[in-house]
Amino acid sequence: MEKLFHLLEHWIEHSKEHTAKYEEWAEKIKHDFPEISEKLREAAKKFKEGEKLLEEALQMAGR
Repeated sequence: MEKLFHLLEHWIEHSKEHTAKYEEWAEKIKHDFPEISEKLREAAKKFKEGEKLLEEALQMAGR
């Protein structure tokens, strides 16, 4: 079970790092490439949904 806790925590943190980068780049390119910027924002939103599910799984596992 400890391995599962560690993996879930790692996956959540790793996802948050990626999400922040998607949002950062979406902002950087919003004027030159608005369509791509929007896709990055959509990806970030979906990653946040996944993070929420992983956090729920972590809570269900007792953390």
